Amino acid sequence: MFPWPALSCAPCSQEQPEEGRASIYRSVIINTSKEMMCFSDFPIPDDFPNYMHHSKIMEYFRMYARHFDLLRHIRFRTSVCRVTKRPDFAATGCWEVETESEGKQESAIFDAVLVCTGHHTDAHLPLHAFPGLDKFEGWYLHSRDYKSPQTFAEKRVIVIGTGNSGIDIAVELSHIAKQVFLSTKRGTWVMHRVAEGGYPFDFSYLSRFTQLLQSLLPLSVSNFMLERKLNMRFDHALYGLKPKHRVFNQHLTINDDLPNRIISGRVRVKPNIKQFTETSAIFEDGTKEDIDAVVFATGYSFSFPFLEDSVKVVENQVPLYKFMFPVDLEKPTLAFIGYIQPLGAIMPISEMQSRWATRVFKGLHKLPPTSTMLADVTQTKEKIAKR
Repeated sequence: MFPWPALSCAPCSQEQPEEGRASIYRSVIINTSKEMMCFSDFPIPDDFPNYMHHSKIMEYFRMYARHFDLLRHIRFRTSVCRVTKRPDFAATGCWEVETESEGKQESAIFDAVLVCTGHHTDAHLPLHAFPGLDKFEGWYLHSRDYKSPQTFAEKRVIVIGTGNSGIDIAVELSHIAKQVFLSTKRGTWVMHRVAEGGYPFDFSYLSRFTQLLQSLLPLSVSNFMLERKLNMRFDHALYGLKPKHRVFNQHLTINDDLPNRIISGRVRVKPNIKQFTETSAIFEDGTKEDIDAVVFATGYSFSFPFLEDSVKVVENQVPLYKFMFPVDLEKPTLAFIGYIQPLGAIMPISEMQSRWATRVFKGLHKLPPTSTMLADVTQTKEKIAKR
């Protein structure tokens, strides 16, 4: 037997974010094209746009569930409270799963567990890194709590962070706010959705040929080529966004509108904030700006309280073999799906991860010895740290 999903598969799009669920703002549009993100056994309809609004993605998921008759296997509005090893785990690999729904608790035994809760649920809000914020008389919120720009009309707003959410929100606010400041600590490389000829960028660039080419070329050459292409659209240094890292060393940001909003003055790029006063922010370059509100687009952390001691998160990292399997379990009957930040769509990767995990659960594929998995985890961690 396999466990049911703990919650519905969509992030929360209601006005008030729900505890324990990912949350999105009204205007969210996916950063990967439908051609690259669909599941292999159910193509996205032809009349759907290449880059879909979140409502269309939800519609696609519902179509998929109906087509494969999955709804009868899903328990909605059900929280997983605890997932613990059975006393005979070393022999059977079985788990006891305790759930709660409408105040009623249940317990069931499962042969294996897939954790598919995602990593955009627990807001990372490093308030301690911003001296004076406790005296700030305006208001602040995390991007997880942002839904629409109306409450920011005619306000002077700082958005902290240049990830996808930060830039999306800054661009959206710039149409209604009095002034938007985009504060960045390290800068970022900005990729656009539309490539040459009007095709989706991932459809054009993420191919076996480009991957082969990158594997043959030195990394410095690949970095130079893509950075040159991105700077041809707009010079990142001129716009105050050029990062210290090379383009393939960290995840890119995807946005089509930011250069237009910067060049028109609606978004002003600023360095990291040194401190807050009652009514303003002072930046590391010594400049000072009066502000009314702050949006912290400072990312997310993740945790698995329902797993208790089975998996431990250290500095927002989990030691998983190939980002999926805990290395120290007596039986490989627990796997994590989607805990990876790819260049491109997560859906096909999650599909392949799920296929592999179920083959391991069934005993059709065996994992390497613990020592080999540990060595791989260490090597991967060191590689990421160098980048």
